Amino acid sequence: MNEPFVKIDLHGLRQEEAVKAIDKALASAGPGTYHLQIVHGFNRGTNLRSMIRDWYRDDPRIVRMMPGDNPGVTVMVLKELY
Repeated sequence: MNEPFVKIDLHGLRQEEAVKAIDKALASAGPGTYHLQIVHGFNRGTNLRSMIRDWYRDDPRIVRMMPGDNPGVTVMVLKELY
């Protein structure tokens, strides 16, 4: 996967399944991948959001995490664009 911005939809997944999906995306991210946009949802996705932010907080592959365009999205920055 060498797309600059990758979107992963975690709707309906349990925490273990979400971790596997994110880990797979991180492992297959190519040198041209800058952001992973993680769609976890807002109302029922807050547990996933908290888990993602706690679990991947100190991951060396991730430069930083930030909220997405809406509360149901978290963006993992793998590389800065500039």
